[in-house]
Amino acid sequence: MLGVQNVVKVGIAEMNIVQVPQFIRTSGLGSCVGVVLYDATSKIAGMVHVMLPTSNLARTSDFNPCKYADTGVDHLLRAVINSGASLPKLRAKIAGGAQMFQFSSSSSEMMRIGPRNVEAVRERLESHHIPLISEDCGGNSGRTIEFNPDSGKLMIKTVNKSITYI
Repeated sequence: MLGVQNVVKVGIAEMNIVQVPQFIRTSGLGSCVGVVLYDATSKIAGMVHVMLPTSNLARTSDFNPCKYADTGVDHLLRAVINSGASLPKLRAKIAGGAQMFQFSSSSSEMMRIGPRNVEAVRERLESHHIPLISEDCGGNSGRTIEFNPDSGKLMIKTVNKSITYI
C-alpha cells in the first residue's frame, strides 16, 4: 500500500474518483461490495462501496444513492464519465459480498445480503454493457481493497489471508 497522500479513501456508502498517480481504497467490505469502474486509456477510476442490493425500501428524505447496488453503480458510472472516462472503454472489478453470519436453513432470502449485493452489482454492470474483468466475492471474511488506475490492478487484503491482486 502507498502513503496516505496518494490514496483516496472511500467510506461505507460513499464513492470517489481518482486519476494517476492516485490510488483509491475502501475498507470494511463484509457483505458490502466494492465496485471499481476504470478506463485504462485515460487512467481514470472510480469506486463505490455499496451496502444493500436495492433502493426499493429506501427512505426518500435522506436518500444516498451510493448505499445501494442498483443506484450506486449508476451514480459511479455518471461520475467517471463526467471525469473524462469513455463508456466503451470502461471495465469493472468487484470484491466483497461475503456471508458474514451463518443463519439456519429456515432463514429468509433477505438475510443473504452479501450474495444479493453481488448479484445486483453484476446485473447493473450488465445492463450498461460494462465488462466485469475480475472479482473476488463471497466467502465469510472481510476485505480491504485498493485500486491502481495506472496498472489496472486491484489489491485485495482479506482478513486472515494473504494479499492478492486481480
